[in-house]
Amino acid sequence: MHQSQRSLTLLSLLVAITASLVLCKLIIGATAQDGGRSRTSTRSQAEQNDNYRISGPYTHKNLTIFLVHGKDLITGHSFLTLQEALAQKKVILYETKDVNELAIRNLSNQDVYVQSGDIVRGGDQDRMISTDFIVPPKSGRMPIAAFCVESGRWSKRGNEVNASFASSENSASTRELKLAAKSANSQQAVWDNVAVAQDKLSRNVSTTVNAVVSRSSLELSLENGKVKETSAAYIKFFANLLRNKNDVIGYVFAINGQVNSADVYASSALFAKLWPKLLKATAVEAIAELEENTKPASVEESTVTAFLTGPGKPASEKDVTQRVRLLTREDDATIFFETRDRQKKDAWIHRNYIKK
Repeated sequence: MHQSQRSLTLLSLLVAITASLVLCKLIIGATAQDGGRSRTSTRSQAEQNDNYRISGPYTHKNLTIFLVHGKDLITGHSFLTLQEALAQKKVILYETKDVNELAIRNLSNQDVYVQSGDIVRGGDQDRMISTDFIVPPKSGRMPIAAFCVESGRWSKRGNEVNASFASSENSASTRELKLAAKSANSQQAVWDNVAVAQDKLSRNVSTTVNAVVSRSSLELSLENGKVKETSAAYIKFFANLLRNKNDVIGYVFAINGQVNSADVYASSALFAKLWPKLLKATAVEAIAELEENTKPASVEESTVTAFLTGPGKPASEKDVTQRVRLLTREDDATIFFETRDRQKKDAWIHRNYIKK
């Protein structure tokens, strides 16, 4: 009897230990599954610039640029930019009569990457795309969010076709304008900052940049002859920065010695395509903020590296489409946007940092 009780006790102990091990495993698995996203998000935020290498500074007048070097995270895949796709007539961008929504259709066999801040010319009024967007091959007609950057027109302009938009040669050219669209999400703030940008440019190029045919059009102000002439020196100085550098995936820029913004991409090829348009907008902003007879302070690489760490707060998430997801982090000094592509295992495509 004593031996039987002893065997029963040992069996009970083994069952208890086994149950405890199973329970422990379940708890650990559940914790990992439940908290994995949080840890991944924290690790992504903490390490988002670990693989970056910075070169520079390269400075012309009041504009300083640092290049961001890194590995391509997207291989064997290429995007058409909106500028390319419109020029090659591979997309149609439709006027919808809704100030804050357009429609886009991809006629090609390639993904088309549309970037927030892209200005499209035509329609009933020029617009600025408000969020990053990927238009899949042979897509149907898809809605795409936008802001008006020409408050004084709601009709056909000259010989342009007002049912659609013909080109996208320019992009949002001031930090305040980007923040008005991407952070405040305010049409009125966008209009206000278009007017501010036009006033600053007019002052610093010594002529009125508001076009006679549409004084409120930011697009036409950016195409003003004096603005283009003044920005040409900046563009010429920086235009060849990417030459013989195959690992450049983005850039950071400072104006008047103060870090302003950064754009980093998962593909060096995509950045190289976008670089001329980005540089043009950056040059225009430098002109708008030019302070004559003032020598800007130098910008330290450590300042740039710290800026690329981004805000430390947890990310908020937004589904732009079934395919595209936008992550946002923000603190009192900086706002950070990360565009992810679910089709590429949720890989990030574009990171945008803006100093507030």
